[in-house]
Amino acid sequence: MRLVVVAIGRLKQGPERELAERYRERFDDIGRKLGFRGLEIHEIPESRSRDGATRMAEEASAMLAALPDKSVLVALDERGDNLDSAGFARHLGRWRDDQVANTIFTIGGADGLSPDLRRKAKFSVAFGAATWPH
Repeated sequence: MRLVVVAIGRLKQGPERELAERYRERFDDIGRKLGFRGLEIHEIPESRSRDGATRMAEEASAMLAALPDKSVLVALDERGDNLDSAGFARHLGRWRDDQVANTIFTIGGADGLSPDLRRKAKFSVAFGAATWPH
């Protein structure tokens, strides 16, 4: 199974990008041993619309266009389930064992994910109550 992160916005050069690259390298090494085929990150430009609902809809359309077929869609959303590491690993392991081709993690822009995109997600995860920049 391949893991794909589809995020609105670009991670700028600096310590955050360096940390993300370090984790990607760690994943490449350890992930393959656990049966994962790789990790891809797709950064999608933010919508320039002035209206929040329109921005979310435009960003959702761009995200959906980037999704490969035969994928499990996971929304990273503040309204999602709070999981511990073991619970998160169980979900990934189950999808891998069910031979899901891709697990797609979506990260919305400043306005979050559109309600339509959240409804299409098989699963929704929150990493705590705080909203973090990606």
